[in-house]
Parts: sequence; structure tokens; C-alpha cells
Amino acid sequence: MSRLRNGTNRAVLACAGAALLAAGAVLGSATDVVRDRLPSDWPRLGSGRAWLDGDALGRWRDQDWWPPLVMSALAVGVLLSLCWGVAQVRAGRLRELPLGQPEVTLSGPALAAAVAERAQGLDGVARAHVSLLGRPRRLRARVTLVLTAEGRPEAVLGELVRRTVAEARAAAAPRPLTVEVRLTGRHHRARRLR
Repeated sequence: MSRLRNGTNRAVLACAGAALLAAGAVLGSATDVVRDRLPSDWPRLGSGRAWLDGDALGRWRDQDWWPPLVMSALAVGVLLSLCWGVAQVRAGRLRELPLGQPEVTLSGPALAAAVAERAQGLDGVARAHVSLLGRPRRLRARVTLVLTAEGRPEAVLGELVRRTVAEARAAAAPRPLTVEVRLTGRHHRARRLR
């Protein structure tokens, strides 16, 4: 995930959390249980406070412009939230990589499968999984390797960089390819003794 997208997501979540926290604090301070425990110098709402009294409610009912405005604002908010959610999902895996000519493309999953097959052929690797992420101009590969019991991480990583990553970068050229590698060990089940 890019730094800009990561920062934007965190800012949106922080603003939404702050707004919900402030609304909850205001509404919570209107109850007797919370209001009695607050320090005396903190602002608080009265327990008998009415958000809309009868006169104000009557004035709002006489105006015809606010229900469509509120419904439109809510609809725009829902659409923006949906667009943001779709953008989060779509920006993940790379579907296709355009090559030199406009009609020629390379399938992202096919390239990822080829890199995973080459990585799985390395000595000391039991299983490999590769995901291509990002956009065609900013490619990232996430490689997860499960090592065998005999596999040494430094030797496997060296071979991966020399052979598999070099081939993947040659296939993606002239675009730069950033590779993130995760190494894990194969889990063995403990034998039961009877």
C-alpha cells in the first residue's frame, strides 16, 4: 500500500473516530450517571435538555426544503463511502501489465504464478506464494516462502534474489519491481505418545 493511500486511510479513520467519540461524549454527558462523575469544570448538558422543543419542531415541519437536502447529503455520503471501499479493493492486486505495444499485455496472476513456480524450485523451499500488487508503473511483489526443515534462510534468500527476483525484474522491465519477502518455517505436528 502506498504511503499516500495509507496516510489518507488513517486520516479518514481518525476523523471518523474523533467525530464519533465527540458525539458519544456529548450524548453521554446528558445522562445522570456520567454527568455526576465528570469534574465540575467540564462542560455538560443538562439532564432535562430537549434537543428540539415543540415550537422548533413545528418550524422545521413547516419548511419543505430540508428533508430532500438531508436525504441527498446522506446519499452522497453513502456513495463516497462505497467509492472509497471499491478503491481500497481495486488498488490491491495487479490484473494485467501492459507491455511495449498497446495490444500486448501480460497477465498479473500468470506472472505471479511463474515467479511462485520458480521460487518453489529453489533448494530448501517447500511452498511459495507470490502476489503482484500496485499499479503498472509501481510494481510490488509480495513473496511468501515456506522453508523445509533443512532450508537455511540466508541461502534461500540469496538464491531467490539472484535467480527468481532477477528474472521477475527482467520480465517487468523497464518498470521497477520492489520485492517484499516473508520467510516462514514448515510447522510439524507433534506426535502423540501413548
